[in-house]
Amino acid sequence: MEFGICLQSVVAVRSDPSHKSEMVTQLLFGELFRVRSKDSKWLRIELAYDDYKGWILAGQSFPLEEPEFLRLLNAETQTSLDLVQLLTNETQQSVMPLILGSSLPGIDGQRFLVGDTAFSFDGLISDTSTLEKSVTIRERQISRQSIIDDAMLYLNAPYLWGGRTPFGIDCSGFVQMVYKLKKIKLLRDASQQAMHGEPLNFVSEAEPGDLAFFDNEEGNITHVGLMMDNHRIIHASGNVHIDPIDHQGIYSEREKRYTHKLRVIKRIF
Repeated sequence: MEFGICLQSVVAVRSDPSHKSEMVTQLLFGELFRVRSKDSKWLRIELAYDDYKGWILAGQSFPLEEPEFLRLLNAETQTSLDLVQLLTNETQQSVMPLILGSSLPGIDGQRFLVGDTAFSFDGLISDTSTLEKSVTIRERQISRQSIIDDAMLYLNAPYLWGGRTPFGIDCSGFVQMVYKLKKIKLLRDASQQAMHGEPLNFVSEAEPGDLAFFDNEEGNITHVGLMMDNHRIIHASGNVHIDPIDHQGIYSEREKRYTHKLRVIKRIF
């Protein structure tokens, strides 16, 4: 088996080995993958983060030997918190933009290595101290509010099928990335994410950071968002924005109608 890492700002992962194929997700800098098969100039990969599969251009892959892949996979990984910040490739003496939510595997202070390549980064990185086990209700509220604070970093990001960045993101990508900033792993698609957590009985039981799932007429889960306080939800639909929610679902104040039918609310932590 072959292995690789994304050393570009963002790489499109497609459903088939073609530029015309739909983008099903994106790789961000520092994310690892296994190569499952090849087709001409394309690689079919499996993301180490969430086991998602798709095709990328072979020229956008940075190959790794298995020992280095395992070292990076098991290394303490931080996540970038700046909307965009410059990352320095010290080996090549060049810089590149690093997008919110990128991975920094094995970073020690401001530096880390990928193979023989040295990088340095002096931007903001994730701090998960607010998610340590709470001993008081107030601490728990602060912890949950920090999830919403991170979600607000994506506010007004345009909707993009398969997207995972503030410059284009879909509903499940939005939820996955917000939780990634707190080192909580979620699967990629809304229907997969619905398998996480414990269900709640009523909207009134929901706390900030809980996940709300919505289904279509066939009963398939097709949408997800993050619960806020005061019966509000932040979600990616058209763009990332905030709407009211009740036992029926999401009510769009812009469209003056219910746009998503509530299926279940789940507590992840």
